[in-house]
Amino acid sequence: MGAPVVHWEINSNNAEQLQEFYSKLFGWSVNANNPMHYGLVSTGSMKGAQGGIGQNDPSQPAPPVTFYAEVPDLQETLNKAVGLGGTIVMPPMEIPGMVTMAMFRDPDGNTIGIVKSEPPKPKKAARKKAAKKKAAPKKKKTTKSKAKQARPRRR
Repeated sequence: MGAPVVHWEINSNNAEQLQEFYSKLFGWSVNANNPMHYGLVSTGSMKGAQGGIGQNDPSQPAPPVTFYAEVPDLQETLNKAVGLGGTIVMPPMEIPGMVTMAMFRDPDGNTIGIVKSEPPKPKKAARKKAAKKKAAPKKKKTTKSKAKQARPRRR
């Protein structure tokens, strides 16, 4: 059994600025209305993990964080990140048969990955059923008279 990602966290030396950055970039709802001003993030999607953006201890460097967000247009998202103060680390590139991705740094220096949205693939069971249906030969229908169907067989 695998261990799914259920939460992510970005700690920042300027949490309020980073909360605003991600809210504008991805349309996330960030609620920091709590005593620690920890930004609880709701991505607005049932897909993927929710997370948080918190204030780093000023005496410590911000820990490195990398997460990947699924977006419909990589270049558009990179352009928006740059417009909001980020920098491009890796332009869009395809890893054949796996993913199309890009990376940028946010204004605080965190490296963030983005992956291109893909149309959902049919579930395995549905694919197997469709394959079985294609492979099964069609049976010819035979019609027997009602009298023949009702008679028991003699040996």
